Amino acid sequence: MSETPIINRRKKVFIQSDHPLAFTGFGKVNRVILEYLFKTKKYDLVNFAVGSIDTQIVNDTDRMPWKTIASVNAQQLEQIKRQNDPRSWGDIERMAGYGAFALDQAVKQEKPDIFIGMQDIWGIDFAVDKKWFKKIPSVLWTTLDSLPILTKAVDLAPKVQNYWSWADFATKALHKLGHTHVKTVRGPIDTHSFHRLSDEKRKALRTKFGIPDHAFVVGFVFRNQLRKSVPNLLQGYKIFKQEHPDITSRLLLHTCWTEGWDIPTLCKEHNVPMDEILTTYVCKNCRNYQVKAFNGPEHICPTCKAEKQFVTTHPTIGIDESELNEVYNLMDVYCHPFTSGGQEIPIQEAKLTELITLVTNYSCGEDMCVDEAGSLPLDWAEYREPGSQFIKASTYPSSIVKQLGKVEKMKLTQRREMGKKARRWVLDNFSIEVLGPILEAFIDSAPLAQDDYFVENHEFKDPFCSIPEMSDDKSWLLFMYKNILKNDIFDNDEGLKYWMIKLKEGIKRSDIEQYFRKVATDDNQKNQQQVSFESLLRKDDKGRVILVQPESAGDIFLVTALFKSIKARYPDWTFYVATKKEFKELLDGNPYMDVWLEYNPQMDNLLWLEGNATHAGYFNVAYQPYVQTQRMLTYLHGGCDKIDFDLH
Repeated sequence: MSETPIINRRKKVFIQSDHPLAFTGFGKVNRVILEYLFKTKKYDLVNFAVGSIDTQIVNDTDRMPWKTIASVNAQQLEQIKRQNDPRSWGDIERMAGYGAFALDQAVKQEKPDIFIGMQDIWGIDFAVDKKWFKKIPSVLWTTLDSLPILTKAVDLAPKVQNYWSWADFATKALHKLGHTHVKTVRGPIDTHSFHRLSDEKRKALRTKFGIPDHAFVVGFVFRNQLRKSVPNLLQGYKIFKQEHPDITSRLLLHTCWTEGWDIPTLCKEHNVPMDEILTTYVCKNCRNYQVKAFNGPEHICPTCKAEKQFVTTHPTIGIDESELNEVYNLMDVYCHPFTSGGQEIPIQEAKLTELITLVTNYSCGEDMCVDEAGSLPLDWAEYREPGSQFIKASTYPSSIVKQLGKVEKMKLTQRREMGKKARRWVLDNFSIEVLGPILEAFIDSAPLAQDDYFVENHEFKDPFCSIPEMSDDKSWLLFMYKNILKNDIFDNDEGLKYWMIKLKEGIKRSDIEQYFRKVATDDNQKNQQQVSFESLLRKDDKGRVILVQPESAGDIFLVTALFKSIKARYPDWTFYVATKKEFKELLDGNPYMDVWLEYNPQMDNLLWLEGNATHAGYFNVAYQPYVQTQRMLTYLHGGCDKIDFDLH
């Protein structure tokens, strides 16, 4: 007996997350993960780059030696937009950015052994209902930032075996709801680029950027989003200045000034001098950077003299990690007030540079404020986000003042001791050296995927399905998805949301129903082309007869009374019976049936079964008793008919 050959190939890991060159939190984490996994030389890596367009993406093989696939197919996106109301284009573009329309095709193309979706919950939830998601080890690795936990995230928990949260506070909340399989796996960060510079280098940097050596510099590195509490920080900074008039201070805001908060207006409102507000500029042309007082969004670059190219940093134009490390080293203390967050990577980066961090003690901030983390917690007041009812934190400016004063009064030796403690905590909890082996163990324990995991089973749709009366629109739509399109969807499905909006706008149910039935018919025709029906038939048949009865259980049971007669009439032919698959067990063991086939709507066409001048057909004789009982009622006669056939 010959031995079964051993398939020896590297496992393919498919990661859906931000492009690793993007200046975003997900982008940073994804880069660290991909670089780590690549260096193991154990895996083939594919990055499904969220937010990237196929017509613009550049795969720099020197910096990214793995395959990159854009999440947005520009041609497909335009086609989808043309088919929908312009009022919905914003939502369509947003979901396209996450990869909602291109992910399935990319996975089927790459046939990975492991899928890792690392994104906000609304940017990966659509992957869960894909058939391959449960066939291969798949991870939903997400950021959850508020209590109560988002309903969508809670609903998905029992459907996802490998559910990872970046923050421990969210894991605890899901455990309380009974989802104890959820575990905390933090987003690994670059711990090698961030460290405290020598006192000489720190002093030289301040001299370079014109910052007084004796100034007390308060720093905040952030994406200028409304959940970052800039007004609270400015108010706290103002009060701190009032209470410490003899202290020279600066507030360094490393952020984009053309999105989110209108910082100049807020500074004016709180009487904070603009010459004390530092920010980071970078040249889009030569990439030179400078930290200086904010004086407008665009300037002439002092290095290359390019006009309108010297701008504040933003997600697509920024400085590299070594330069960002220099920015942190300009600070004396780091302050991070926010309403909520999934991990807030700048907090960990600041700790790596041995800064004392002031952090709002809510959401992932609770993780940052444990005793061993080297933080000073900021107190906050609860408010509720309109619409979602999420608990959000409004940081007390008075708490910012209190903690800034505490740091300013500390002896330098005490600051250094607390800073070293903070750095050690980050290395122990967020380094890729700690978290990378967790990923490796998960990947290495996964079995190799089979090609058929990514092949559609071509379950035929049912364009003739009878729809019962339903007053509730959502229940009606879910019924059509399940019974016409054979698609089990969740309440948060984008297609369901779209049709609910259309119904509110006044579209007729009959038009939607007609559309669903057309989609089902078109899919059946497409599937029929992909699956050879002839391959389901016996090759050595002398002749073939088929009886088609799609449903229901009672009707199928009744027609079995005809089987003996049909078999006796065509004793040398193979007798086929076709029903929907859920009724197959009713026929198991029937002595007169030779072959069972799964019903598909093409069987409604007698000429497709028996043939015509242009089509040879598959069967010599076909019976379709359901046509006159389920498709077109021809036997009622108002109860006035006489019996036409006597079976006795």
